[in-house]
Amino acid sequence: MQRYLCGSYFKALHSVPADQITRRDVAARLLVIDRECGVVTALRARSHISSFFAWGIAQGLMDSNPVVGAAQLKPPPARDRVLDDAELSAIWRACEDDDFGKIVRLLIILGARRTEIGGLRWSELDLNGDVWLLPRERAKNAREHLLPLPALALSILETVPRVMNRDCLFGERSGGGFTLWAAAKAALDARVADQVRKWTLHDIRRTFATRLCDLGTAPHVVEQILNHQSGHRAGIAGIYNKSSYEREVKAALALWADHVRTLAEGGERKIVPMRQVP
Repeated sequence: MQRYLCGSYFKALHSVPADQITRRDVAARLLVIDRECGVVTALRARSHISSFFAWGIAQGLMDSNPVVGAAQLKPPPARDRVLDDAELSAIWRACEDDDFGKIVRLLIILGARRTEIGGLRWSELDLNGDVWLLPRERAKNAREHLLPLPALALSILETVPRVMNRDCLFGERSGGGFTLWAAAKAALDARVADQVRKWTLHDIRRTFATRLCDLGTAPHVVEQILNHQSGHRAGIAGIYNKSSYEREVKAALALWADHVRTLAEGGERKIVPMRQVP
């Protein structure tokens, strides 16, 4: 919630007393967020600011919630898009040597969420130990997540210049990291228009999970990499099974990085599912 309320999304309202914010103010900001960052981000922002006003009402700080009835955004349809190797290769090759290009390539390698990579901080990285510790404050499920970094990811991180007094790797002014998602994605779309149609950054995460399973990685290991609490982590199994599958996760990420490297170099690495041992 802090990232949405204290960051750039509602910065235009920071100087306005909370009990004087109107429905028009909220609607205007949500439409800007929708246009610049997409409807999913706008829906999350709407939910967080609505929760803030609900809390304010409970505390007697205001009498109404201006979010009610403001900018009724339509949720996007459920997606099942999985990129094939040719599309993934085209996207990788079209990435430029800028913040967004590095972010997209890290998304391909690590299967993380775009906000996790876009908001990546130096304080979360141990480049000597080759690990990334995502704090619970930045994780969607509020669960700390330790992820080993394959050499291909490290080679990208090592090209990011350090800026004095700035913890974020990407972005320039925002305390939350990279923010220019819509413009950068549109430019990338234009470069791959003849090879990749109608795709989103989240399709990369779905592709990562699907193709990693195709390479023979067990589903519970993929879930561990994605920091999911569903599947094998759901219910009573998740209460008792606290394994981080460290060796399996490291091996799976190395296998995937090798596959991505082959695609990036123009090769064709045929995925053959591993035969399950009875």
